[in-house]
Amino acid sequence: MSGNRLLVVEDDRGLQRQLRWQLDGFELLQAGDRAEAMSLLVTRRPAVVLLDLGLPPDPSGVSEGFLALEQILAARPATRVVVMTGREGREHALRAIAGGALDFHAKPVDLAVLRLVLERAFFVSTLEAEARAAAALGERPALPGVVGASPALVAACRMIERLAAAEVSVLITGESGTGKEVMARALHERSRRRTGRFVAINCAAIPPTLLEAELFGFERGAFTGALKRTPGRLELAQGGTLFLDEIGDLPLELQAKLLRFVQERVIERLGGREEIRLDLRIVCATHRDLRRAMFEGRFREDLYYRLAEVEVALPPLRERPGDAVLIARHLLEAYAREQGRSPVELGADALRAIDGHGWPGNVRELQNRLKRAVLLAEGRKITAADLGLAPVEAEEATLDLRRVRERAEREALVRAMARTGGNISRAAALLGVSRPTLYDLLRQHRLRD
Repeated sequence: MSGNRLLVVEDDRGLQRQLRWQLDGFELLQAGDRAEAMSLLVTRRPAVVLLDLGLPPDPSGVSEGFLALEQILAARPATRVVVMTGREGREHALRAIAGGALDFHAKPVDLAVLRLVLERAFFVSTLEAEARAAAALGERPALPGVVGASPALVAACRMIERLAAAEVSVLITGESGTGKEVMARALHERSRRRTGRFVAINCAAIPPTLLEAELFGFERGAFTGALKRTPGRLELAQGGTLFLDEIGDLPLELQAKLLRFVQERVIERLGGREEIRLDLRIVCATHRDLRRAMFEGRFREDLYYRLAEVEVALPPLRERPGDAVLIARHLLEAYAREQGRSPVELGADALRAIDGHGWPGNVRELQNRLKRAVLLAEGRKITAADLGLAPVEAEEATLDLRRVRERAEREALVRAMARTGGNISRAAALLGVSRPTLYDLLRQHRLRD
C-alpha cells in the first residue's frame, strides 16, 4: 500500500472538489459509489479510505456505506477506514467502529479536524505495517516487563517501540488487567524522557474533590488543610512522563482544565496565580469506550483527539495463545522467592489448565492465582487444584496442526456463510478466495452438496 495514498468515497461533487483542493499532501483518489471504490481499492491499494456512509443508491441512508465498509475490510483488512456521518448519526459511527473502522468524522466537514484524523490514520497504518512485518519475522517483544510471543502482543509492542521515539500523545486501551501500565512504563523507558520521572495517577481511585489538587498541586491556604505549598503530579513529571490511568473516569470539569494544559503546557496551582510552564509527555489508559463517552457527553471530543494522537489496543490474555503459560513460568520463580519458598514448578495438569482457561481477569487474575498456588502448594509441583482451576484432560491431538487447521478452516467457512446469509460471492470476498475455491472448500467440509 502507498504510504500517503488516500481514497475518498463521496458522491457529493462539491465536497469532492473541496477535499481535492484542501487535502494537499495526500495522493488523492476519489470514488462516487461502492463499485468505483472497490475497483480503486484493488488496483491502487490506498493506505487509508475516507468513506461517506451515505452513498448511492441509498444516499439518504447508510446501508450502502456499511456494505462498502464490510467489502473494503474483507478485500484488504489492513486498510484503515475513517467514516463520515451526519452529526445525528452517532450510533452509525459507533456501529462503523465496531465493524472495523478506525475513526469517524461528523459532517459538516471541519477540514482542520479532518486532516488531524486522517494524519492519525496514516500514522497508525504505518505503525501497523511495521508491526506485521516484525511479527512475520518472528520478532519477540523486547520491552521491559513484557512477557509473551503471540502475534497480537508482538504487534502492540512494536507500536510502543516506534511511538517511544515520537513526541506524540498515546492512549492505551484494553480490558482491566491486560498490562496497560506495564506498556506505559515501557514506552517511557524507551523514550528520550527516560532520564525524567514516570509519574502515575489513577483517575478512578481518587475522589473528584481531591483529584484536582493531586494533578495540579496547591498553594498554602488554598483550602482547609493546605498547610504548605505542594506540587501536583504534573509538576512532579516535569521532563518525564505522566501516566493518567483510567482517563475515562476524569470528571468533565477537570477535563477542561487538563485540555488547557495539553494545549498551552502551563498550569496554575490551586489558590495560585503564577503560571508554571512544563515539558512532559502524557500517556493515558482506559478500559472504557471513550468514543461512546464522547457521544454521550461524558468525555470532551477536543481532549480525546489531543490525548489519543495514537491509540494502542492491548489484546486480552484469551486472545494471546500460549502467552499465559509463558507468563506463568516467568512469574513463578519471583513469587517463590518473595514467599521464601524453595523453587517450584508447574505440573503437567497445571500447564494444561493455564493454557485452557479463559482468563476473564487477564494477567492480573493469572498473577493472583499463581501467588495463591505458591502459598498453598505442598510439594515442588504446582497442580491445577493449587491454582483453583478445573483440570483439563490431556488431548495431545488438539495440537496436531492438520486438525487445528481443519477446525479453523471449517469455523471460518461457517462464520463467513452466516455473516453473508449464504451469498457465495460475498463470502468468497470475505474469506479472500475465489468462488470456485469456496465451492471446493464447502464440499470438503461437507457444508454443501
